[in-house]
Amino acid sequence: MPLSDPNDHPAGIVHRGRFAPSPTGDLHAGSLLAALGSWLFARRAGGEWLVRIEDLDPPREVAGAADRQLAALQAFGLEPDGPVVRQSARGALYQDALERLMSSGHAFECHCSRADLAAIGGIHHQCVAARRRARPAVRFRVPAGSRVAFDDLVRGRQVQEVWATVGDFVLRRADGYWAYQLAVVVDDADQGITDVVRGADLLDSTGRQILLQRALGVTVPRHAHLPLVTGADGQKLSKSEAAWPVDPADPLPALRHAWAGLGQDPAVLAEATSVGGLLACARAGFRPESIGTRPVGPVVDIGRGALPS
Repeated sequence: MPLSDPNDHPAGIVHRGRFAPSPTGDLHAGSLLAALGSWLFARRAGGEWLVRIEDLDPPREVAGAADRQLAALQAFGLEPDGPVVRQSARGALYQDALERLMSSGHAFECHCSRADLAAIGGIHHQCVAARRRARPAVRFRVPAGSRVAFDDLVRGRQVQEVWATVGDFVLRRADGYWAYQLAVVVDDADQGITDVVRGADLLDSTGRQILLQRALGVTVPRHAHLPLVTGADGQKLSKSEAAWPVDPADPLPALRHAWAGLGQDPAVLAEATSVGGLLACARAGFRPESIGTRPVGPVVDIGRGALPS
């Protein structure tokens, strides 16, 4: 199944964004900030906003989490402009892309184990496998010296030394599961995503994804990487014990916190008393240039209504 033309948008659509959570837990304050930020970028541009469930790693999935995430987004008024896509149903697309990369020499089978790579510093520049594996991984061949530069709409000019700091990266794991880097590039191209707006924890993946997009001959989207919400321990919220889910039954406090975390003026939402009213005010008052101008601050228990001081 070939990728669709990424420029084949409905007439007048100049921006198509997406929010792509992994079903490893319920929607929390950090993921809500990313969802609201990507929604606001799309709405400000008069474009479309999609939702994609990145369920590629069954051992890490939490039963029912995807459905609860979708229900929470609906409660927060963040409804997509098309059907929700689940990566677990898109293996044929990933296989087609992998075969194209292998036939063009951009990808290769790799028998190296983690122990093999650890012995050479953890970065793959050439295969050093001690033995062949029954099910090898498949890696993307990063050309020596590869450096990727791009302009981030929030963080400005970025330069990533992909060869030196990452090396050849995995496209299909040895256990048979698809790697995030391949799936996200294939899905963004197939869905015609023009703008990738997401958390800054994924900033260092961008160089790899741009190399893949070039190798597959698809359009490189614009990027905007948003601030991260931290727990009281200072860690990214999704990795913190403080990552309680936001409360869909009481959406306004969490939406206000996400708005402030995007660097926006809290006074814009001061008069809002409903989800619809708050989002209308946010849509009218959103200023992307303000992102990063205010500290996000730690979240102690936003799921139970307590905002950080």
